[in-house]
Amino acid sequence: MITPALHDPRDVDATELALAARGGEPHATDLFVRALHHDVLRYVTRLCTDPHLADDLAQDTFLRALGSLHRFEGRSSARTWILSIARRAVVDSFRRAAARPLLSDTDDWQDTAERAQPRCTLGFDEGVVLTALLNALPDRRREAFVLTQLLGLPYAEVAALTGCPVGTVRSRVSRARTTLIEQLDHAEQHAARSTPV
Repeated sequence: MITPALHDPRDVDATELALAARGGEPHATDLFVRALHHDVLRYVTRLCTDPHLADDLAQDTFLRALGSLHRFEGRSSARTWILSIARRAVVDSFRRAAARPLLSDTDDWQDTAERAQPRCTLGFDEGVVLTALLNALPDRRREAFVLTQLLGLPYAEVAALTGCPVGTVRSRVSRARTTLIEQLDHAEQHAARSTPV
């Protein structure tokens, strides 16, 4: 039984698929993963800021979700449920990384070269620029912004997912939006000064 709190038809569909998969329908399991894979991948990419690690984290998320699907009861949308699992997967990866010894205290040459690249040159992919701007946000603001503005979750669901009041989520999104606008304005001014007349 799906709760009436699910307003987005995509959430209702994904939740119905999750419940059907829980009931043992293999085709529903495949459709469930396909329905939510893009959102999970996008979310973990924004949280971990390492696109190379994002695929592994998405896979880990779905392995965890499918392993505990028998406990999913549909009290929240399947998307909210799986994004909370994704969040835990990212946090666990941070903990594992922090526990590993550092091999060297110098920057990787590729990371250094990528950071040195100008971000405001003509023809530079706007998606890469947006990713860089999002990655520059503090973690909690980036998470709130990605969940509400990019994935379209309601503020109340994000509050439940992150364990903070709705007002805090709204504040984080507002501050993230203000920072992004300021950074974009600064980048456009820099590009205008750099463009030959």
